[in-house]
Amino acid sequence: MKNLLLLLLALLLATGARAHGGEDHGDAAKPSAGPVATTFSVAALSESFELLLRFEPLKKGEDADMRLFVSDYATNAPIKGARLTVTCPEAADLKFTVSEKSPGAYLVEGTFPANKKYSLAVNIVAGDKADLMLLSGIEVGKLLPVAAAPAPAAAPLIGSWKTVLLLFGAFALGIAATALVMRRRRPAAAVPTPTPAVYENHA
Repeated sequence: MKNLLLLLLALLLATGARAHGGEDHGDAAKPSAGPVATTFSVAALSESFELLLRFEPLKKGEDADMRLFVSDYATNAPIKGARLTVTCPEAADLKFTVSEKSPGAYLVEGTFPANKKYSLAVNIVAGDKADLMLLSGIEVGKLLPVAAAPAPAAAPLIGSWKTVLLLFGAFALGIAATALVMRRRRPAAAVPTPTPAVYENHA
């Protein structure tokens, strides 16, 4: 019986520890959905320059404000004061204006007439360097991907305090059942029976 009680107690402690470990205390870092993109980007490289164009989702017929970053290919230093001319090979009649906002960062403004893929040809003149580079894959009408919502944490089937209470009840019930079984197995004590008196006949 002693061994059985010890086994029940060990099971109670182990189950209680698992129930406590599953609680959400609010301090643990919850998994996030990861970074969500807010802009599209396309890039181009040459022996002299590196171009990076960033833009928010573009809509046909609406003003497009795109950021063009121009840097030196060898040193990655921003190219300031460059003369940039931007045209569209798919639609030669499209006009774009370019203005420098900070060293190496230029604002390209224009309007795309249809929801489709375009490319921009960028003619760069900076000091004694010049190049003509193509930025491809500018898709008008494309939306940014939506991050998937994190899966909700599974709700516990029962509260931890209720679990402990049920375990204590089961533990007590097990003790009572064990005691009852042991009592039934115990042999009944022998009851002494009186010995009839023998009377001698002295006659």
